Amino acid sequence: MEKKITIWYDKKADLLEVTFEKKPGYFRDTENDAVMEKVDMNGNVIGFSIMRVSALPTTKQISIGLKGFAVA
Repeated sequence: MEKKITIWYDKKADLLEVTFEKKPGYFRDTENDAVMEKVDMNGNVIGFSIMRVSALPTTKQISIGLKGFAVA
């Protein structure tokens, strides 16, 4: 089964959002201040956002663990 991933960048807000599923949910904090994970009402990760994208170091990789994320 093919999954559709949506990637959206808001230049004015300097925010990158990646969504794995289009359904209601909310954002919660991660261990990285620049990254929020989007979860559905059952706590399953359905996306994430990265704030202040233009301020990120170009030579440093961002690595976080998304709780409740499973690749099907």
